[in-house]
Amino acid sequence: MCGIVGAIAERNVVPVLIEGLHRLEYRGYDSAGIVVAQGDSALGLVRTTGKVAELETKLAEHPLAGRLGIAHTRWATHGGVTERNAHPHVSRSRVAVIHNGIIENFQEIRDELTVAGYVFESETDTEVAAHLVHRYLDEGLDLLDAVRAAVERFTGAYALLVIDVEHPERIIATRIASPLVIGLGLGENFVASGIPALLPVTQRFVYLDEGDVAEITRERVTVYDAKGNEVRRDVHETTVSADAVEKGPYRHFMLKEIFDQPAALTDTLYGRIADGAVLTESLGPAAATLLPRVQNVHIVACGTSYHAGLVGKYWLEALAGVQCHVEIASEYRYRQVVVPPDSLFVTLSQSGETADTLEALRRAKKSGYLGSLTICNSAHSSMVRESDLVMMTHAGPEIGVASTKAFTTQLQSLLLVTLMLASQRGMSESREREFVSQLVKLPKIVEQTLTMDAALRELAEVFAEKHHTLFLGRGPMWPIAMEGALKLKEISYIHAEAYAAGELKHGPLALIDEEMPVVVVAPNNELLDKLKSNMQVVRARGGQLYVFADAETGIDSDDGVTVLPMPHVDLLIAPIVYTVPLQLLAYHVAVLKGTDVDQPRNLAKSVTVE
Repeated sequence: MCGIVGAIAERNVVPVLIEGLHRLEYRGYDSAGIVVAQGDSALGLVRTTGKVAELETKLAEHPLAGRLGIAHTRWATHGGVTERNAHPHVSRSRVAVIHNGIIENFQEIRDELTVAGYVFESETDTEVAAHLVHRYLDEGLDLLDAVRAAVERFTGAYALLVIDVEHPERIIATRIASPLVIGLGLGENFVASGIPALLPVTQRFVYLDEGDVAEITRERVTVYDAKGNEVRRDVHETTVSADAVEKGPYRHFMLKEIFDQPAALTDTLYGRIADGAVLTESLGPAAATLLPRVQNVHIVACGTSYHAGLVGKYWLEALAGVQCHVEIASEYRYRQVVVPPDSLFVTLSQSGETADTLEALRRAKKSGYLGSLTICNSAHSSMVRESDLVMMTHAGPEIGVASTKAFTTQLQSLLLVTLMLASQRGMSESREREFVSQLVKLPKIVEQTLTMDAALRELAEVFAEKHHTLFLGRGPMWPIAMEGALKLKEISYIHAEAYAAGELKHGPLALIDEEMPVVVVAPNNELLDKLKSNMQVVRARGGQLYVFADAETGIDSDDGVTVLPMPHVDLLIAPIVYTVPLQLLAYHVAVLKGTDVDQPRNLAKSVTVE
């Protein structure tokens, strides 16, 4: 959530900051702002509600220039979407602060500062940081020490950038449970909440650890750990280019990322299979000793990643014979958990910084699990650093808020982990080879499935004027139905729900009429006859069925039944393949409805607060 960009250079940093904000728009936000230290030792501040483009318009009317600056896109938590609540926040024309996260004890500090004479102009928790740092500066502390003293008072999650106009030669940055990365240049340095913001200016990055405080000048970056010791953090060079986060010929990032999936699935297989076998060592050096001991798996995730975990449960129990429990991270964190012996704790996250999932991982590490594994798309994220085993998805940058290629590569990664565990538990080499061959075929089959795009664009016209949609599936296709419903609701704003088809008679059947489209995912599996019976129940109530069906199912288009023919695929990979047309359907419905496809209202890409 939110976007942070800071820069210190010999040149005017305003264009760098604005471009950085544009490249972080995918994170979700509702206001934007920028502050720079100007040549007359004054702070120049411009803020606005709405998009970064509106901030640019305001800057054209009130131009700013400076060699030190910070900029922010805000997703409202404390206080409504107003200009006075937008970041940056300034204290007494001297200190400017931007902040991601939540300062949980802000009210206590706000009351204290109000008694001390500070006047609050916003409703935010962030403004207390600006005034508290100013207070410590007023008491004679250096800026670095003032920030340290301030964050020692805070409870919660935060990433903070702080500048002092009286000493405009540095930025102070610090983080707890909210990501920050420093970009290294020549005679200039940068800081942001994600590397896409800085790709136009550098390929060299330093990732801050939990509790780090960094002092950033033009010539040097000095990092201190949570105990105040100066530490060295490794410099990483990324191979991701600035072009990788451009839309290219596609109208939206989401559409580009849907069509990226064959390549992403190919990349995620690379280095994980050889000679018809899955390579256990690709999880890391600890895998060889840890995996043979696994008797239970506990998967914890949020949103789309949670749906991936639900599919993984079917695979793990059916193929590896490992008991699996799947849970929403925000629920797991706050209940008493019984950990079965020899349990592997698995987290799924696109960003690796999802607040609830990260805190669940930290709790799990103290709860007696055998070990931890994260499946993630961000190589230097907190979850990757803090897990015993890692499976990177190699989906590449995903900018659209609605996850697409991150989801299908998570599924593929879960299937790889399942086969690793199955191999450890006695799966025959011939069966493993058969399953690996299906994984190798998967990218081509997904590419074939993408040719349904034109038909789904036409089908979208049926849904665009509807207010509700029901999705049905059985077995591992039930979580895929859940994912299809989530995609439709989050980008088109149509109310959509998913049910296990066998649950129809236990409530949702009451909703069925001719105005309720019902989407069914129907591979040719052992539950097909049961699913056909469920479809008949829908038709008997006048429901309109839209069925994604394998040609071998024998389901044909008829009055009230529209069949979308799917490629014939092995049941092992069917959940991944059937995901793709549901993504396309949601996309085309959203386009017809005129919504902001890549940045749907009220949502954010990386949910780094509770």
